[in-house]
Amino acid sequence: MQWTQNFDLFLFDFDGLLVNTEPLHHEAYVRMLAAEGLRLNWSLEDFCSVAHRNATALKEALYAQFPNLDPDWKRLYAAKKQAYEEVIATAEIELMPGVEKLLQHLAQRDARRCVVTNSFYPQIAAIRNNSPALQTIPHWITRENYVNPKPDPECYLQAIARFGRPNDRIIGFEDSARGLQALKGTPALPVLIAPTSRYPTFEHIQVLA
Repeated sequence: MQWTQNFDLFLFDFDGLLVNTEPLHHEAYVRMLAAEGLRLNWSLEDFCSVAHRNATALKEALYAQFPNLDPDWKRLYAAKKQAYEEVIATAEIELMPGVEKLLQHLAQRDARRCVVTNSFYPQIAAIRNNSPALQTIPHWITRENYVNPKPDPECYLQAIARFGRPNDRIIGFEDSARGLQALKGTPALPVLIAPTSRYPTFEHIQVLA
């Protein structure tokens, strides 16, 4: 992993980037809607393509598909959060391919590194506490720590302000378009790691070997 020598600060998204939690979020929405008497028949790719678009795309798509859905989104989202916590309590959590090796390498280097996520701390803690590899990451910025969610760059700018140093070479990793947009609002080199089927118009630029 020679390329890691080119950077001083490493920023990581969490869901779908470090941990394969997208199927679990998908299941949580299925359960929430089922409790409302509705059936969500989206595939996982359908779900990701909407959820990764921007901060409100999923909400808008659900109301478009289910016009009679309760307009109290705050209540529905709270029910989804509860369903997600129930899902992760019993699910087998998997790291994404290559993550464990990279995190171990960065830990051996004692490189500065931080997770920057739209997820809330209780959800993160439940997963992190069962993963030795994730426990090697010393710094975590979760949804409670900032006001504006991705694609706003606030969360990444906060991470850089807290853990960066002057003249740092910074790299950030995301698996969604809105996360990538957030990184583009910072001094970090933004890197998208996602299936090409999800973003077919994105051109391949560089391989980090």
